[in-house]
Amino acid sequence: MLDWFKHKSHICIVLERLGPSTFDFLRQNDFVPFSVEQIRLVAFQIFRAVSFLHRNKLTHTDLKPENILFVSCDCDTEYSQQTHTKPRSLDIKVVDFGTATFDHQHHETLVSTRHYRAPEVILDLGWNQSCDVWSLGCVLIEYYLGRTLFPSHDCGEHLAMMERVLGPIPPRLLKQTRSSRHPVQYDTRLNWNDASSSEDDIRRHCQPLTLYMRTNSEEEKQLFDLLGCMLEYDISRRITLEEALWHPFFCPLRTQQQPEQQPQQQPQQQPQQQPEQQPQQQSQQQPERS
Repeated sequence: MLDWFKHKSHICIVLERLGPSTFDFLRQNDFVPFSVEQIRLVAFQIFRAVSFLHRNKLTHTDLKPENILFVSCDCDTEYSQQTHTKPRSLDIKVVDFGTATFDHQHHETLVSTRHYRAPEVILDLGWNQSCDVWSLGCVLIEYYLGRTLFPSHDCGEHLAMMERVLGPIPPRLLKQTRSSRHPVQYDTRLNWNDASSSEDDIRRHCQPLTLYMRTNSEEEKQLFDLLGCMLEYDISRRITLEEALWHPFFCPLRTQQQPEQQPQQQPQQQPQQQPEQQPQQQSQQQPERS
């Protein structure tokens, strides 16, 4: 914070000027994907920033490329088959804490922008800090592909896309849901209409996660192993960001800059659930990307 002042009844905060968001940079660059090395450098910084929030009992709840900004406004230009830009500096900062929630505070039922929303949020199972980990898994694969992994329009389609990419949702999670926002065959599996028009989009845009790999290099294997740990349906098995900083994918960076200390195995924070009947409290859905 550089300064603050009052304007009528509002308190205004003056912050440093930052560069474009990572989403704006992708869009201005015709959605050319980031390289694996660029993803490693950016992800390491994001994980350190968000793990700091988590250590302080705070969940961001709206992590997406639009809320990750480059510190510098400058870009270099390079020529290949086309002229594309690359960031002069890969230093980033995480922004937009408008929906950040402390562990002890009321947890809204619906959080995160749709494309980055964790399955436990969609299924209304309650959520904790691990929903940030899922969101960041979606962010990293978007950096790698140059497009959104789950370009969904509704909850049922979103869950069907997840199953196409990550395999079946465990039946016990489907059985626990209290949400009526998606079609679930209560006892066994997701009840998705294979003949629907959306199914064509799912078949066209979604495939098993490892099939997205461009090469069979060791660094890409490590990246996709990390993504698999982050995009885990079961929050008790989903990797934490403290643990992720020690994943082999980040080995080249740990020789230069160590995370605070190797994390100890700790019990998962229990997700907070809403009471069954609370008609006076309305959930506020985050705005969807157009």
